[in-house]
Amino acid sequence: MTTIAVNPALNRSTVNPWLVAIAVVVPTFMEILDTTVANVALRYMAGGLAAPVSDSEWVITSYLAANAIVLPITGWLSSRLGRRNYFLLSIAVFTISSALCGLATSLEQMILFRVIQGLSGGGLQPCSQGVLLDNFPPEKQGTAMTLFGLAAIIAPIVGPTLGGWLCVNYNWRWIFLINVPIGLFALAASYLLIEDPDYLKRERAELRHQPLNFDYIGLGVLALVMSCWEIILSKGQEWDWLGDPFGRMPFLVMLFVVGLVFLIVWEMRIANPIINFRVLGDRNLAMSCVILFCSFAVVYGASIALPGMLQTLFGYDALRAGLVMSPSGVSSMAAMVLVGVLLGRQFDARWMIAAGLVAMAAGSYWMARMNLLIGPWQVVGPRMLLTLGLGLIFAPANVAAFKYIPLHLRGAAVGLLALLRTEGGSVGTSMTKTVVDRQLQFHTERVGEFLDPLNPHVNTFLDQSRAFFLQHTGDPSGAQLGALQALAELRLQQAASMAYFDVFWLCGVLSLVLVILIFLMKRSVAEKGEIIGAE
Repeated sequence: MTTIAVNPALNRSTVNPWLVAIAVVVPTFMEILDTTVANVALRYMAGGLAAPVSDSEWVITSYLAANAIVLPITGWLSSRLGRRNYFLLSIAVFTISSALCGLATSLEQMILFRVIQGLSGGGLQPCSQGVLLDNFPPEKQGTAMTLFGLAAIIAPIVGPTLGGWLCVNYNWRWIFLINVPIGLFALAASYLLIEDPDYLKRERAELRHQPLNFDYIGLGVLALVMSCWEIILSKGQEWDWLGDPFGRMPFLVMLFVVGLVFLIVWEMRIANPIINFRVLGDRNLAMSCVILFCSFAVVYGASIALPGMLQTLFGYDALRAGLVMSPSGVSSMAAMVLVGVLLGRQFDARWMIAAGLVAMAAGSYWMARMNLLIGPWQVVGPRMLLTLGLGLIFAPANVAAFKYIPLHLRGAAVGLLALLRTEGGSVGTSMTKTVVDRQLQFHTERVGEFLDPLNPHVNTFLDQSRAFFLQHTGDPSGAQLGALQALAELRLQQAASMAYFDVFWLCGVLSLVLVILIFLMKRSVAEKGEIIGAE
């Protein structure tokens, strides 16, 4: 293995790197926040825009699809436009489109503006990661990834809480309008503080003398594949997956599979691919992609299931459910701070990733062992343990992913990793909806198998319920119906709780299985003076 010294090549700016970090992390936080902040506001939007609630889901789907299309090509756009110029353009368009979303008067306008918002916001994550890696010295790049991780982890956690608070106390439009002042601040700060390093300037100068060679076919197929993917995840359960009687889902799945195979073959054969799949030949990057994809699927899945359970079975409103989940941000921040210290002391990133996966598995198992008699503080503990695990994983996985990637491939690697991380959240959301709906039917049938007249516990419950309703209504017939209804509601409540617990079981098993991938990775220590190598 050979190593490449990066200090001379980067010629880092004299600006304090922490000021640069704040400038790039703020818009990144804002963009990631918008992936979840609108989830709790769909019913409010549907009412405000006079649209069906089921159609309002396209507000989420359109944003995620547009975001996924642009993420893999941010490396190409950065090299052609200049990373600084592309980053500033992304912030400006994202801010304008956020204002337009807040002013939309119809669902069609909202979807259009969300597509523009997703296309512009997709470049913020990879660009901010690249800026952090280039402005911090090698031995502090773990700390830089820790700061980026705070935005990537805390934003989706606080998103539902912030969205619920704004909807309840103000108006759903403020979910988008709040981005405007933050975006203007980020634009001004980035304009003053960010500068492209010399190697990017040289690369851009060389590209100016070369033909454009833009991969139009790759971009078109990518847009088709990611659009099909997001629609499949968003509408799969509603359309009954491959059992869709109208054939929409089977057609989309076939289009996705054929398109993905064609995209991979095409991108591997051309000289200037829009997505450079060759970077996955580095096993550290490949394993980090899988780990982050699955980790975000677990966290997003649990983040959808837990408030759903609290609102459905415990009677919490969106704001109270969000408040119960909000302390988990503290454990994530604590984990990120610890990780920053350990990475700065040349601790192997692989073992921190392993510890994080075990913590996520333990937190998921803890939630799977809950029951319907718990209070809010009994939810806080396992939730904090789960997010603490993600905090231990994020920065080390990024350090391990980019340690052996050459500079000229870093943009492609960052975009691909950001894409898979984002899509992991989409998969986790879809997985939760599907498991809860399917397992609810399964457990309802299983619980009902024991509710028969020969069961003494059933007879005792019905007798006590009849006596209760008779005492309060004086109607024997109504008391009988009330007792049967109470038994049916209890059956549904127990079945729903077990369906939610199945989601947590699945999250725990997946987290534990990922530990195996750690042993396939190479040693990942951010050593002073060298961070990038090639085998």
